[in-house]
Amino acid sequence: MSLISLLEPWEPSFGLVVVFIACAVLFARGSRRIRVSVARQLAFWIGLALFYIALHTKLDYYAEHQFFVHRLQHLVLHHLAPLILMAAYPGSVLRAGLPLTWRSALRRWQRSSPARAVAAVILNPAFISAAFVVSVVFWLIPSVQFVAMLDWRIYTFMNWSVAVSGLLYWWMLLDHRPSPPSRTRPGLRVLSPVITMTPQILVGAIITFSSHDLYPVFTLCGRAFTSLPPALDQSLGGLIMWVPAGVLEAIGAMMALRHVMRLSSLPARSAAKPARGGRGAKVALQR
Repeated sequence: MSLISLLEPWEPSFGLVVVFIACAVLFARGSRRIRVSVARQLAFWIGLALFYIALHTKLDYYAEHQFFVHRLQHLVLHHLAPLILMAAYPGSVLRAGLPLTWRSALRRWQRSSPARAVAAVILNPAFISAAFVVSVVFWLIPSVQFVAMLDWRIYTFMNWSVAVSGLLYWWMLLDHRPSPPSRTRPGLRVLSPVITMTPQILVGAIITFSSHDLYPVFTLCGRAFTSLPPALDQSLGGLIMWVPAGVLEAIGAMMALRHVMRLSSLPARSAAKPARGGRGAKVALQR
């Protein structure tokens, strides 16, 4: 099998292609309107390509028929691709790629009460961190994994939930702004990977050292690599969740620490602005 044939879609998805094309067009348009460094552009295109490979190539076939490939797919969707993509800080570039009327409409919608209520929940650091861990651990419950691998609708939702939670988490972790306007304090961004990686490492260790087959659904569906024993396949999958995922979160923590050091070197903002004129000025002087 050639490398080109591996890039062919296993289960073509029109909606997925539309999302990828829309993101690519918006980023390309935004890059022409605002200044974007070569490193940021490279990070965006690599991250987008990794998402495409994980979701819309024959890698998806092997992920459905081999546990360790399934864990590799989720490692890319949950850690590697979002980390690289969010290191490009694509939000402002994608927004700049929108037509002016759409940008105005988006700005008005963001100021609306429903949008603020939704953002208060979805963009809450505690919610994002919890979703990041749950989106991995929940789907590894053997009974849940069994159903998800046999129902294409649940399987698709599983992959999307992993990808979206990864994007939200790495967006929060790599946010380079002070708090406020950022919703997460810089110090908490550094600490967050230590908290989120612990349950993932624990689950990965349990899977690695388990003495019985936790995921017989891969045998039921037919394994892609018949020469690989199920026990070894499961151990490899647990190690992928244990070691590479932990390394990537450690890298994210170091990137967040770099932002903390950069913010600490900036001059402190004045605590309060001087009062202007009239009674306000008199009160300020009396204080």
